[in-house]
Amino acid sequence: MNVNEMFGVRRGKHDDPWSSVSDLMSGLMIIFMFVAIAYMTSVQQGKKKIENIVILWDKTQEAIYRDLYNEFKDDLPKWRASLNKETLSIRFEEPSVYFETGSDILKDEFKKILKEFFPRYLNRLRKHRENIAEVRIEGHTSSEWVDAKNELDAYFRNMELSQSRTRSVLQYCLTLPAVSYDIPWMRDTITANGLSSSKPILTSDGREDKSQSRRVEFRVRTDAEKRIVTILEEIR
Repeated sequence: MNVNEMFGVRRGKHDDPWSSVSDLMSGLMIIFMFVAIAYMTSVQQGKKKIENIVILWDKTQEAIYRDLYNEFKDDLPKWRASLNKETLSIRFEEPSVYFETGSDILKDEFKKILKEFFPRYLNRLRKHRENIAEVRIEGHTSSEWVDAKNELDAYFRNMELSQSRTRSVLQYCLTLPAVSYDIPWMRDTITANGLSSSKPILTSDGREDKSQSRRVEFRVRTDAEKRIVTILEEIR
């Protein structure tokens, strides 16, 4: 069957050939119209799915924050720690408690805090696991390094130190007897991330607060971003 027959166009022997071209173009326009409608429908459906994910993300974010807040609200002040609702991050803010200067060996005081904190933290995240993409242990430093050749040298030395420190925190947390039953999930989900001085804490006048910049954070990432990317790929 040719295009003319497909769209019900019959030609006689005296038909104008340009009329056939016109009929063909009309048929193609109809095809393009259906393709456009299908695409727009797909985009609208994708948009709706993304809106639903954003709503779910907001509810999940609020639920995780509320659970963490209720669990640790009385402990955060004594640990010199804080909970950020927007990033779902528990930030330990007293650098003198964690490590000796230039060392990745956990101090006994920080081990005591982690032993009290981590099993309870894991327990609070349990019911949200299907919506959690990653739990990040982040190590941050100031931009200082005493004998660094230049700023870049200091950055890379701090990168190595911060990565080594977060690995020490992760190793200690995963070997706590109270969480031994959960090793498979922790190995799949919890990561150690040394960020050097890339995310400093700034004072009100925009200068680096070197003491506050030296910190350890436990941050929850939900899977909302992954779901949205999947939908966008389906639309394309």
